Amino acid sequence: MRTVRVSRFALMAVWALAAAVGFATTGASAQMAEHNAHTTKVFSGVKVNAGTVTHTKVDGRNILTLSDDFKVPDTPDPHWQVVDSQGTVYLLDRLQAKAGKYNKSIVLPAYIKDVAKVQIWCAFAEVVLGETTFESPVM
Repeated sequence: MRTVRVSRFALMAVWALAAAVGFATTGASAQMAEHNAHTTKVFSGVKVNAGTVTHTKVDGRNILTLSDDFKVPDTPDPHWQVVDSQGTVYLLDRLQAKAGKYNKSIVLPAYIKDVAKVQIWCAFAEVVLGETTFESPVM
């Protein structure tokens, strides 16, 4: 059996190349996520009339994100709610988090096949506070 010696310089060059390829791939993934983004129309409803939702797919996960101009409604218990293309409604996480913050993004569960509408639902009053739609169902 023959022994091969590799200099430290060659070994460092290989590691640097591997790191560069890894960073380039990560950047490409981020660009692909931006390229595959879908944005809704502006919310409209009794309490929510500003902001949009953007759908992105990152690492196989479908993510919905509220725009910066979205205003959290002043209601007791607002939640994320989505409606698929078949009309099935999925009540998801609470919009408000602790300390006056809110859940600006949500990862959709795998059992949701597509999203046609995004709604803000008040679980206390059991009423849709506002809704928006994608041009066509996403996912």
